[in-house]
Amino acid sequence: MKSLLLLGLVASFARAYDPSPMQDFCVAVPDAQTAVFVNGKVCKNPKLVTADDFYIAAGLNTPARGTKRTLGIISNLIDVDRFPGLNTMGLTLFGRIDFELNGLIPLHYHPRGSEVVFVLKGTLYVGFVTSNAQNIGKNTLFAKILNPGDAIIFPVGLVHFLYNVGRTNATAFASFNSQKPGFVYLANAVFGPDPPISDDVLAKTFHLEKKIVQYLQAQNWTLA
Repeated sequence: MKSLLLLGLVASFARAYDPSPMQDFCVAVPDAQTAVFVNGKVCKNPKLVTADDFYIAAGLNTPARGTKRTLGIISNLIDVDRFPGLNTMGLTLFGRIDFELNGLIPLHYHPRGSEVVFVLKGTLYVGFVTSNAQNIGKNTLFAKILNPGDAIIFPVGLVHFLYNVGRTNATAFASFNSQKPGFVYLANAVFGPDPPISDDVLAKTFHLEKKIVQYLQAQNWTLA
């Protein structure tokens, strides 16, 4: 009888879990008037929903518009802010990413979502790095050359990159299994936070001289 009770208790814990957060943190407050809504947006009255709420003229058939990034890419992110019908669906469409010659999406990771990338045009060198726990303290790089029609998945929370190594511009499409996957660019996070990380910490972490660390911190880290 005790064994059955224990088994039932374990099974109940196995079914119970907290929903994955869609923000970096959620500090508790006693006053509801000072709180904000998290893990999505406030829902529209179902009686007022129309077909247009589940549709967007995304313009994915044409090159992405917007400000060109310093590393030669232009992206068209389609999230719940642009496409209200995505709310609570657990999806974000990165949409179209256009790469110039040698265009690069630098080392980064998404803390709350896995990413699938499909190549429409050009040749991309892509890869991600495993966590060290899987290989007894050693990180492993999984990298591939993607051509038109190829696709790859980047597991949630793992560092990855996309680099145009072809002789022409390249175009890719991406999507995430999270409404708010988050974007953490390593260079921005390490050398560009406000306030900055201690020179000593960075110098010892990367085995660099402090003057090099200070130079890197002085750069305008706007890769994202």
